[in-house]
Amino acid sequence: MDSRVSELFGGCCRPAGGPAGSGGGAVGGGSGGGGLKTRGGSGSCSGGAPKGKKKSGRNRGGKANNPPYLPPEAEDGNIEYKLKLVNPSQYRFEHLVTQMKWRLQEGRGEAVYQIGVEDNGLLVGLADEEMRASLKTLHRMAEKVGADITVLREREVDYDSDVPRKITEVLVRKVPDNQQFLDLRVAVLGNVDSGKSTLLGVLTQGELDNGRGRARLNLFRHLHEIQSGRTSSISFEILGFNSRGEVVNYSDSRTAEQICESSSKMITFIDLAGHHKYLRTTIFGLTSYCPDCALLLVSANTGIAGTTREHLGLALALKVPFFIVVSKVDLCSKATVERTVRQLERVLKQPGCHKLPLLVTSDDDAVTAAQQFAQSPNVTPIFTLSSVSGESLDLLKVFLNILPPLTNSKEQEELMQQLTEFQVDEIYTVPEVGTVVGGTLSSGICREGDQLVVGPTDDGRFLELKVCSIQRNRSACRVLRAGQAATLALGDFDRALLRKGMVMVSPEMNPTICSVFEAEIVLLFHATTFRRGFQVTVHVGNVRQTAVVEKIHAKDKLRTGEKAVVRFRFLKHPEYLKVGAKLLFREGVTKGIGHVTDVQAIAAGEAQARLGF
Repeated sequence: MDSRVSELFGGCCRPAGGPAGSGGGAVGGGSGGGGLKTRGGSGSCSGGAPKGKKKSGRNRGGKANNPPYLPPEAEDGNIEYKLKLVNPSQYRFEHLVTQMKWRLQEGRGEAVYQIGVEDNGLLVGLADEEMRASLKTLHRMAEKVGADITVLREREVDYDSDVPRKITEVLVRKVPDNQQFLDLRVAVLGNVDSGKSTLLGVLTQGELDNGRGRARLNLFRHLHEIQSGRTSSISFEILGFNSRGEVVNYSDSRTAEQICESSSKMITFIDLAGHHKYLRTTIFGLTSYCPDCALLLVSANTGIAGTTREHLGLALALKVPFFIVVSKVDLCSKATVERTVRQLERVLKQPGCHKLPLLVTSDDDAVTAAQQFAQSPNVTPIFTLSSVSGESLDLLKVFLNILPPLTNSKEQEELMQQLTEFQVDEIYTVPEVGTVVGGTLSSGICREGDQLVVGPTDDGRFLELKVCSIQRNRSACRVLRAGQAATLALGDFDRALLRKGMVMVSPEMNPTICSVFEAEIVLLFHATTFRRGFQVTVHVGNVRQTAVVEKIHAKDKLRTGEKAVVRFRFLKHPEYLKVGAKLLFREGVTKGIGHVTDVQAIAAGEAQARLGF
């Protein structure tokens, strides 16, 4: 992480013009399906196929255009190029079906086919008759594997030909046999009163807001939230898409279980607090719930204000990909909206961010933005919409529908091969069910009836328990896989023995715990000097506890922007940490990031003595 990201936390990062950082060139630098580029050039586009620059060369019918190109097809990934699929032989058809299965596996249930494109990325295009025959074959292939297809867009390619030729982009979606639906977690960030809960209410309830916050009322969990209109806790909302890309929400489903049954893709929104006094809750949501990406909401009439810059810095520090939504455009003039967008673009291009903003104004832009966002960490789509008038709301839905999983199938399979590890983020008591814990499965597979151990307790022990039942998105689930969030019923297990920050692991793991650990850190912001004896709140995954700085290696003190290896000691109880885990610490305006480099493992009986009990 560039230490210049500290400017986002210290309030000294002022909007200023300047060239984009890395990624300031062509958008279409990924492998397949993105912006188009011409041979010998690096131009890009977010819409239809561009015409190349004129040069002497092939010239037919008075045209002298360079053929437009996509990036060459990659062997891995979920994007497939096909020139045409007209009347394949039986052997060829079976080969194409096998190929589709591979692309769906790579995309964890989603694949994108570009029809009319050669393997090297050349956009040849097809006449209408050939395109219809190719789409018919693609439909047969999808039926064979039990998938559905949706045409995303068609584009004309008009170089070196008097006959109109088209390329067609098709989304193929199939829920994997071992899953109920595709799942994507999106954390919602932004300043207080920017409209986060209202936007989620509009998306999940299917009704526009009345301008006074009616849409957000169903999202609040506490009375004081309804009275103040401000979120203070973490809540979860779901938005589904069926296999044809149509929205499934509470407008046509009475319960969350019905939404899950009708959806082939599920977006789980993690609604986080915007007010500065609830910052620790927001950080906990980002570190413990492992979102795939984040939605940063900015009010058009206030611009970058309050905690917006700090939330942006948190997403950058934790390396969470994010896109931006500019809300409340119905309250502003067009000039005000444009000014807010320009302000965002300047901040995104500054050295601490190195992002390439991509303004979405059409369905075609939304398709391109979703593909580029998944392929390049530098691309940041920007949407401008209103939760009251519904302006451009459909563009965000198109983006969310097409947005593919941001982790590939190989990473997922590697995690599933490891031993079970479940992070405990929430604890409940449910009548007639007993103790229930909520969290995320970091690795392995968890099934109903599994025997696990949970800990560490204050004295460093791990206690045996049994998983009685599992629920995901409020519907029953028998098997939980790595990366999925769920709630587990533990029967009559004593709730008093549990706390947030614990882990439930397989007994074979022989988990180690520590009260002292070392981390390589970057001090993002501190008003004076960071010294031995300073106390900070440390966030490592779902762990959140106060720790004291015992030693700064090779230095006596640190200032803003400096790096060092620091030894921390937890003040209250031991924790389960893993080497390499991301770390974030804070105390007032002081903030820093890093990763754990070493843990001093202790046995179960030593914990109380080492902590001074």
